[in-house]
Amino acid sequence: MSTPIIPDPGLLIISILSSRWDECWPGLLDTLEERFGKADHVSEVFAFDQTDYYDQELGTPITRRLVSFATLRPLDELADIKLFTNELEQSQANEGQRMFNLDPGFITVQRLVLATGKNYSHRIYLKDGIWADLTLMWQKKQWVEFPWTFPDYAGDDMKSRLTKMRQSYKNMLNNPQT
Repeated sequence: MSTPIIPDPGLLIISILSSRWDECWPGLLDTLEERFGKADHVSEVFAFDQTDYYDQELGTPITRRLVSFATLRPLDELADIKLFTNELEQSQANEGQRMFNLDPGFITVQRLVLATGKNYSHRIYLKDGIWADLTLMWQKKQWVEFPWTFPDYAGDDMKSRLTKMRQSYKNMLNNPQT
């Protein structure tokens, strides 16, 4: 028999895609911080050019920011976080056109898991129409992608950014605020 153990909390990250930063930023950050606490890291805007999947809805050119939060969160909150970000996207949409796309996930010592509303063979159902996507695995001191990993997460630039966030997460685990 295995004994259930509650895992360490995870580092909440949110990937934000937009072509309209001047309309949504920094108000979007304020809203996210109201819900999830102070941001630990906010990246500069960087290229999102691995796909044109979002071009029609979000406009072009689309760029990305990564945000992580200083308060570590229980991993079983992922579905609720995704439901919140979906509502936030819709609340700011105009005639069905989103101003931004929000992809929340958790970094842990072992992995990056993103939340999605889309089922696929490798995704695990959480609740309320939300699935967990095992996007990257940490192995031998580096991120390792899977055949299903989106190209933008498989690239060296993204992996480098995520490695820095993972190190920050490890520091938080080792030096909890009292």
